[in-house]
Parts: sequence; C-alpha cells; structure tokens
Amino acid sequence: MVHSMTAFSRQTHEADYGTLTLELRSVNQRYLEPHFRLPDSLRELESAFREGLRKRLNRGKVELSLRFDAEAGADSLAVDARRLGELSRVLAEVGQHCPDAPQPSRLALLDYPGVLVREGADQERIKADALNLFKRALDEHIEGRAREGERLAELISARLDGVDTHVAEVRRLMPDILARQREALLARLEEVRATLDSQRLEAELTLMAQKADVDEELDRLDTHVSEVRRQLTQKGPIGRRLDFLMQELNREANTLSSKSVVADTTRCAVELKVLIEQMREQIQNIE
Repeated sequence: MVHSMTAFSRQTHEADYGTLTLELRSVNQRYLEPHFRLPDSLRELESAFREGLRKRLNRGKVELSLRFDAEAGADSLAVDARRLGELSRVLAEVGQHCPDAPQPSRLALLDYPGVLVREGADQERIKADALNLFKRALDEHIEGRAREGERLAELISARLDGVDTHVAEVRRLMPDILARQREALLARLEEVRATLDSQRLEAELTLMAQKADVDEELDRLDTHVSEVRRQLTQKGPIGRRLDFLMQELNREANTLSSKSVVADTTRCAVELKVLIEQMREQIQNIE
C-alpha cells in the first residue's frame, strides 16, 4: 500500500485537570525528521514520542505539538527551589566572569524551564493521558497518509496508462516509418548509384535502420512501467525505488527522442517526458 508523507491529525482529551491537545503534521522529507513543541511539565515525554514515530514512520518531516490548558483551580503554581537555586548559582558564576552583564528579571527567572511548576494535578496521570493521545493521533495520522497515498497511486497509474498508450503508438508507427525512410534513402542514392558500390549502399541502409530502430527502448519502457505498477502494490517504503525507476524511464524517453526521425515519434517522446515528470513530482511525496 502506498503511503504519502503529507498528513495532519489532531486529538483532544478533556479531564478534570484540564485539556490536552496534540497535533501531528508531516510533509515530504528524504529521511524521518521529527520536531517537538511540548510544555515544560511534559518535556520528558519527548523520547517516548520520538521512539513511537520512529517505529511507525520511515520518512517525512514531522511536527508534533502538545498543548496543556490547565483547568482553573485544578492546580496551583509553585517554584522549584532546587532548580531556582541551581540557576542562581550559575548566574553568580557568570557575574564573576562578566560583572557588567545585566541580571535577568524575576519574571525571566520564572520563565526558565523547570523553575515554575504546577502543584495539585496528578502529573503521572497527565503523562499517561498524553501518551494515549499520541497513540490515537498517530493512528489517525497514518490512516491519513494511507488515504493520500491511494490518491497518489491512482494519479500515477493514470499516467502509466498514458505511457503505455504512447509506447503502443510508436510501435504501430515504426514499420511504416522505417519503410518510408528506406524508400527515401534509396531514391536519394539512386542518383549517385554509379559512384557507390552495392556493399557500401547496403551498409548505409543498415546503419540508417539501426539508428531509427527503437525496439529496445520501447521494451525497456514497458519493463519499467510494469515494475512501477508492481511497486505500487508492495508494502513498506517504496518512494526511493519509484524515484529510481523514474530516472530509468526518463533515460529511455531521452534516447527515444534522440532517435526520432519523424515528427510523430518526436511528439510521443515529448509526451512521455511530460508524463514521467508529472509522476516524478508526485513520487517525491511517497514514503
């Protein structure tokens, strides 16, 4: 099943202590790149969140935001004396080395992580609820990735059908193109036949046919298209494999274009490259 790297999920949990809101956003990225915005009181959950993302996601830039809105009266604010003492000691050392540096205000000291704490609410309960909220949001997020992936697979399949159509058209045209090219060359050479021996003439015709023959390119296009279709049915990350196949398809389309001897095959080669580029852009968002 194809999974997109773009998705959004949001889950909320309300309790007597307040409200927890967790959001997950992701966009395409070559590797898994998580970013976290957590309240200080729940900062220690980052490692659990990071591990949960690593186990279930392979690629994407993921932003996790957790907000905690405490219920009025559910808890009270207090100062962590130990934390404040450590901060005071460090500031004193800084003052010895930099006596002219301005001292932080009391409000700035309270804003330092871990100095101001909430008392009254059951922190372990809040953390457990936050972890459950994360699991729900991640499930929803992965489902969203799968739905978007299905849409991408449909778009890619439609363009693969277009590639098949143009390849079939070139195959249909080639016998007539080669015959007309041979006749045209024979007509031109008829005028100078006296100056060319039969072996040289046959060699020229053979070389012309080899330059115009694109059977191998068409066969490889068919093979790559079949492999792309197969990859779209596989489980697990397939984005990098699909990106490689797009490079191979583009290489064959370029060769086909360079061998084109009439406007019809040139047009087909251009259309192939357009379809391949459209698929490549869509594949950038596949996990």
